[in-house]
Amino acid sequence: MSYETIEQGLTSLGIELGSTRIKAVLIGPDNLPLATGGHDWENQFVDRVWTYSLEEVWDGVQASYASLARDVRDRYGITLERVGAIGVSAMMHGYLAFDAEDRLLVPFRTWRNTTTGEAADELSALFGHNIPQRWSIAHLHQAIRNGEEHLASLAHMTTLAGYVHWRLTGNKVLGVGDASGMFPVDITTGTYDATMRGQFDDLIRDRGLPWKLADILPRVLPAGEPAGELTQAG
Repeated sequence: MSYETIEQGLTSLGIELGSTRIKAVLIGPDNLPLATGGHDWENQFVDRVWTYSLEEVWDGVQASYASLARDVRDRYGITLERVGAIGVSAMMHGYLAFDAEDRLLVPFRTWRNTTTGEAADELSALFGHNIPQRWSIAHLHQAIRNGEEHLASLAHMTTLAGYVHWRLTGNKVLGVGDASGMFPVDITTGTYDATMRGQFDDLIRDRGLPWKLADILPRVLPAGEPAGELTQAG
């Protein structure tokens, strides 16, 4: 049964990029695991920032998938050639900023960085809503407060899971759970809180930046909503 399930692509592949290990698991229609794989990695403290390079991200994803494929071959004697669905999760929050040419503007700032205290405090008071230092909006606003040059070229920001999903599918989207760690979500609309978004735009208006917050955040999708298909490049 497991052999046929894998051969027919009646499976789902999950990839999870944790802080110290990237894990892959293949499950069948009964949600039970058929095979697993993994790859160890560690963040680096570079120029006073906890980060992972994008090369490390893809090396780790590929190594984790290769480990899972070997497990399939060892268990079932077949080559894993297709899956029915793919899901990606990763450490939440942080700051991945790209320009209009999809170039990374500054090294990935992970959730571990505690350099956004001033921004987090200011936004918490403005919104009347707790904004932890690790949230993406705190990282963005601290960069604004610091006058960082890359902000004039900012076209898109996302989380690690959002980045991997984007490069696999071409879609700049996030599940609502991950999105809620970037910016507060309105539970009635299922997307970013419009009032707080407007407050933020008003707060930074005199900075002369060529974008509004809605322009640079990934689109929010509810759980179970189709989020794209694997592209040739992906």
